[in-house]
Amino acid sequence: MTAKLLYIEDNEQNFYLVSFILTSRGHAVEWAQDGQSGIEAALRERPQLILLDIQLPVMDGYAVARALRANAELAATPIVALTSYAMPGDRDKALQAGCTGYIEKPINPATFAVQIESYLGAVRTDKDCR
Repeated sequence: MTAKLLYIEDNEQNFYLVSFILTSRGHAVEWAQDGQSGIEAALRERPQLILLDIQLPVMDGYAVARALRANAELAATPIVALTSYAMPGDRDKALQAGCTGYIEKPINPATFAVQIESYLGAVRTDKDCR
C-alpha cells in the first residue's frame, strides 16, 4: 500500500532519513519545516498520515496537533508524534493534544516503516479526540 505522508520536522537530516525509509516502501513524503507551514501543507496536500515533531519553530507540535484536530477536514487524519521528547508524561501529552500515536527518536530503521504503516487507515473515534 502506498500513501501520501506529511512530515512536519525542522531538522533536515531527520527528514531525509525518514523520507528515505518511507519512499523506499513506495510512499510519497512531503515536508514542512515548521508548525504553521505544516498546517498549511496538511490543508493543501490532504495527506493520509501526518508525522509530527514536537519541538518545532513558530508553533510547537502540541499546538499543531490541536489545530489539525480542530479542522473538520483533517480531524480523522492519523497524526504520529515522532519526537525526542521521551520523559515520563510526554507520550500522554502528545496523545492528549490529538496525536494518534507516538514514536521516540532515534528511530529504528529496521522497524520504522512497519510502525508507520500500522497507522495508515487508522480512524479516530470520539474517544480518541479528547
